Amino acid sequence: MISNNDIPLVVKSISKTLTDAGFEAYLVGGCTRDLMLGNKPKDWDLTTNATPEQITELFPDHYYNNDFGTVGVKTEEEDERLKVIEVTPYRTESEYSDSRRPDSVTFGVSLEEDLKRRDFTMNALAFNLETGELIDMFDGQADLKKKRIKTVGNADERFQEDALRMMRAVRLSAELNFAIETETMQSISKNNAILGNISIERIASEFIRLIKSDTPMQGIVMMEKLGLLKHIIPELTEGIGCLQGGIHDFDVYEHNLRTLQAAADKGYSTEMRLAALLHDIAKPRTKREGGKNKRYTFFGHEVVGAKMAKKILERLKQPRERIDMVVKLVRWHMFFADPDEITLSAVRRTIVRIGEDNIENLLNLRVCDRIGTGRPKEQPFRFRKYKAMVDEALRDPISVKLLKTNGDKIMEKTGEKPGKKLGYILHALLEEVLENPANNTEEYLDKRVDSLILMDINELQELAEKGKKKQAEEEAAALKAIAKEHKVG
Repeated sequence: MISNNDIPLVVKSISKTLTDAGFEAYLVGGCTRDLMLGNKPKDWDLTTNATPEQITELFPDHYYNNDFGTVGVKTEEEDERLKVIEVTPYRTESEYSDSRRPDSVTFGVSLEEDLKRRDFTMNALAFNLETGELIDMFDGQADLKKKRIKTVGNADERFQEDALRMMRAVRLSAELNFAIETETMQSISKNNAILGNISIERIASEFIRLIKSDTPMQGIVMMEKLGLLKHIIPELTEGIGCLQGGIHDFDVYEHNLRTLQAAADKGYSTEMRLAALLHDIAKPRTKREGGKNKRYTFFGHEVVGAKMAKKILERLKQPRERIDMVVKLVRWHMFFADPDEITLSAVRRTIVRIGEDNIENLLNLRVCDRIGTGRPKEQPFRFRKYKAMVDEALRDPISVKLLKTNGDKIMEKTGEKPGKKLGYILHALLEEVLENPANNTEEYLDKRVDSLILMDINELQELAEKGKKKQAEEEAAALKAIAKEHKVG
């Protein structure tokens, strides 16, 4: 049961203001459900028989800019979950002709009518803070005890009112580790097509919440089985049945999901989880049969995958910073990490490509990728040795910002104007320092600038990109040697 001690004072205060003014007030929705489960609510919602106009009169510091009557009461709390408490009038809703929003809303009806329009029985529990009474008209407590997600009333009607509820059922299942009741699940499978009526922003919001849950793999598997995934990331389903061979125990689809779950198990960020989910997204499109023993190859899947990841995340309207980070991780997740076959300068160049802030994420993605293959040892000796090389490389200059010169100094010394040539000079200097950090002195770099300024722009470009070519050649030669040793080339 809910204890009054679990309710923050500011929530009690808002409820009391409503009841002192002669209105009813109940905690409702996810916060009541979470309190019943002994979890901390992520937000707090009150429902009342007061109209929006009456609510705004009682709470002058508010925002109110929606069609559903919800008033956001602002508080002075520092806790993000308590900065705004939402107060919504009891309401009934008319037909949902587009499976997205009601054609009309009526305020100020009874609590019973309000609870009837809720999605799931466990979200239709109302708690009176003044009396301690729990209102449960649809056996929500019983479903909580059974760890079961069940719609209020007819499942088809609830999902046709708002098709996003189908995704919410799956997301809640993943977050709470609850089962979806049979009739509710059958209804989702039957009605999955209407999810296409929902805006991509709302779909993406639910999907990201699923990704951030403790069991995202379970959720995505369920979404695919119920026909919802094709409305979100249909590209993932291309991996179903796409066998990989070699060290992989699973097809591409399951491998991507297991890599995601490994990232979730380790508590990694949303960006890391998305990179894990999408890292091999292009394997089905790049699959070829190759080698004497007919093993499959997926050459270039990281390049194609980075483009696909960018397109997917842009379609899901994700923030630019998130897209950039995920795309970079997908693009470089195949970095060569054999410490016996690679030079320290090549490690420095990998850090330049991915960025100092991202190198740890790239290494962690490799660990998740390995777990996703089904191999028991997530960090073999060679990989630990490579990580030691990364630590060593991080002590040396790995970006133009750390050079003992800069663009202003070069322009002052040579009279060169800002532009491509200046950029090529700086990157040519960086390539020399990546190769030998001892060259990072003012004296050496000043002498090199005197030589470089005399070159034409094409020569400078070639010098600036020399390191990339060298690293690619080193990795290709090492991979060829390993393939020959294991007789897979």
